[in-house]
Amino acid sequence: MRHFYFLGLLVLLSPTVDFARETPSVESPAFTTVPELNAGFDLLYRQRFDEAREAFANWESRNPEQPFGQVAIAAGYLFEELSHQGVLTSDFFLNEKKFLHGIEGNPDPERMSHFRDALARACELARERQKTNPKDGEALLALTLAAGMESDAESILQKKHLAGLKSMKKANGYAKELLAQHPDATDAYIALGIANYIIGSQSGGTRVALWFGGIHGDKKLGMELVARTVESGRYLRPFAKIILALAARREKQDALAQRLFRELSEQYPDNQQFASEYAKAMSEPSAD
Repeated sequence: MRHFYFLGLLVLLSPTVDFARETPSVESPAFTTVPELNAGFDLLYRQRFDEAREAFANWESRNPEQPFGQVAIAAGYLFEELSHQGVLTSDFFLNEKKFLHGIEGNPDPERMSHFRDALARACELARERQKTNPKDGEALLALTLAAGMESDAESILQKKHLAGLKSMKKANGYAKELLAQHPDATDAYIALGIANYIIGSQSGGTRVALWFGGIHGDKKLGMELVARTVESGRYLRPFAKIILALAARREKQDALAQRLFRELSEQYPDNQQFASEYAKAMSEPSAD
């Protein structure tokens, strides 16, 4: 079975249901932009991975009850491995074999061990919060991101496609509940978009099989939803730009890809990957 990666943060969106909402605290990473966490993600996009995780760990040490700190640490390890494997590049996205089946070889075992330890701790903290409030937004965001990142790791890095699909379904449930209460948890919109795009990119037979399992995909809708995180995401806005730009390369929407990679290269001039991708996008004729 072909894999279903980049489903980190995967959702089935239901924003029209309006439950009573909790009031976010000052240090609420789900519903406010926490400067220290934002700085950590900025370091991550600059590929300064150790410094990024140090920033996350510092915040987590002062907010040990918040699962998002461990989520961020796990994201740091996963993003580093994806970068190391060349996943977030046009060379990967435009190679149909890699895009549909995952990396060649195996991920770094030490990095993945740290990733899984942080992921397990994040889930433990989230479930502890749910004992008091099953609809706790911070817990639901953490569980959504954790299940989504687990799906990414299982599918694209370890090529355990069935396990990745199960994790994707878990992320769906958590995110559906989260966004039903909190449609302003804007980083989650990238998840639904990625899910729609990746599933919509599968072969007809695979899409039919998934349809019978209640999972649907639409590439155009997927790109539109990723664009919502590009517009208003808190921590994942640059990541959404990467994904949308790479999807645009696949769909031959060259002007969109050129604009997004130009913005990324200007925002992160010390990340040579963005400059390289911008150059590659500019080498393509723009027909849109």
